[in-house]
Amino acid sequence: MQKLKQVELKHFSVGEGEELPLFVFPLLESSGMVTHGFTTRLGGVSEGIFSSLNLSFTRGDQKEAVEENYRRLANALGVSAESFTASDQTHTTNVIRVDRKDAGNGIWRPQDYKDVDGMVTNDSAVTLVTFYADCVPLYFADPVHRAIGLSHSGWRGTVGRMGSVTLEKMRREFGTKPEDVLCAIGPSICKNCYEVSADVAEEFQREFAGREQEILFEKGDGKYLLDLWKANEIVLTQAGVLKQHLATAGVCTCCNPKLLFSHRASRGKRGNLAAVLGLGLGK
Repeated sequence: MQKLKQVELKHFSVGEGEELPLFVFPLLESSGMVTHGFTTRLGGVSEGIFSSLNLSFTRGDQKEAVEENYRRLANALGVSAESFTASDQTHTTNVIRVDRKDAGNGIWRPQDYKDVDGMVTNDSAVTLVTFYADCVPLYFADPVHRAIGLSHSGWRGTVGRMGSVTLEKMRREFGTKPEDVLCAIGPSICKNCYEVSADVAEEFQREFAGREQEILFEKGDGKYLLDLWKANEIVLTQAGVLKQHLATAGVCTCCNPKLLFSHRASRGKRGNLAAVLGLGLGK
């Protein structure tokens, strides 16, 4: 069997000759049950440091521009804009189950939940949305129980094993078995760009004892380079995800500032990217 590409950048029509590019995972597409993507900073209407597909209402962008960006994203994916349901990210490992009653949370109406970095569902009436500008997006698709999950995993989430926490939530809610799940690690900061201090490195050394040399690279003066992609691969495979069911984008947000928002590359002057995942094939 021919091996699928890890990730592809596709251009979706949003009308009047305009296109919106999205990263998509052929592995997730192969499930035949999900609509998904990871946005770039291109294809929207925001201006200045938010140019142009900013999907955050909390960075200072104009509300009307962000709402139009969501309408364009919905058009590209072939989903209802009202179905978008947002996380409330505070670098926790809190994962909640959402359904149609939660549709629009954090986008079209105020959120009625707080401190949520991951969401799971088996309801096609909601499209999950989480936000990024260097941290790691984690996608989960269970074709056996027709359930999905989407989680935000920065360094705190990764050392807290957010991938494993999400899989456990799916097991409790839907009966999901890790060996059935298709997983993807989205665009995020690469090890060459991600310098951390000794206190952060020590947390990873403790949590990943015996494998710390695979994810930490000492620079000297108490500084380390941290490989969040590899760390999340370890988390997911140790939780029972099969290697052939795991795709890693290998696309760095910090290395590609003209294509992707990066907190480090922009020194905080930026909008937010989004990971999107829903049940149903959309366009």
